[in-house]
Amino acid sequence: MGPLSMHASIHPLISPARLRDILSAPDLVLLDATMPLPGETFDPEQRFVEARLPGARRFDIEQFSDPASPLPHMIPTQARFATLAGALGVSDAAHVVFYDQGNAASAARGWWLARLFGLERVQVLDGGLPAWQRAGGPVDAGAPQAVQAAAFRPTPRFRLVAGLGDMRDHVRHGDRLILDARAHGRFTGEVAEPRPGVVSGHMPGARNLPFGTLLDDHRAFLPPEALRARFAEAGVTEDRRVITSCGSGVSAAVLSLGLAICGRTGDALYDGSWAEWGSTPGAPVETGPGRSAVS
Repeated sequence: MGPLSMHASIHPLISPARLRDILSAPDLVLLDATMPLPGETFDPEQRFVEARLPGARRFDIEQFSDPASPLPHMIPTQARFATLAGALGVSDAAHVVFYDQGNAASAARGWWLARLFGLERVQVLDGGLPAWQRAGGPVDAGAPQAVQAAAFRPTPRFRLVAGLGDMRDHVRHGDRLILDARAHGRFTGEVAEPRPGVVSGHMPGARNLPFGTLLDDHRAFLPPEALRARFAEAGVTEDRRVITSCGSGVSAAVLSLGLAICGRTGDALYDGSWAEWGSTPGAPVETGPGRSAVS
């Protein structure tokens, strides 16, 4: 994809088969980043105790967030991320593989956060725990063992994140392609937002690309060529940077991960997403299909 398509040094995805091959690597850290999405009601902590990858640690997205923000799971400070990551045994030189228990978005958010704060070798287990179990991978159960803390030195890449002021400018000038990962009804305003005080609709000029359209029936990512076709349908071009958005910055990370799988760099994620935009007085809102790419 042109000037934005330089490949990173490590592929964003890892297959269950490849992960089994490196499971005993001393620098490997497995992190279960599961959190329920709107409409999901399971307990991720209980599921982690019942079944997890061998030696996995629990990466709680709510903990890896700014506790002072009224918005849901906004990025934490560098110091908070470093302290929490170090407590999980994650050093800045670790090879980290995120996974979740099946919704894909949680692991993608963990991957994006880790890259934001400087981790170089970070991947997502394609298909999550269900794919691992279907492939016959071993699992642990019961209370997890204590882990040895590590030193994590953040080297943040703030170009990967967009804030409210950035988004106001981009909407005004139309200089970025905004991809909204929410369900189509929420994008058009036909379906109410799940959070109180948040209006329905979308940012002017945004395109709708529900995150599930990048995944197969097992919640694994489509092949790169199919992803490129999905993005092209949504208006992604070689010469225009993308900002991904959703309800609260979690499922947007699926789009960000998909863009990275296609080899793109230089795109960003709007951390506040619609929870912020839709509750900000004066922020322009459109309803209806707009320039929606997927119905």
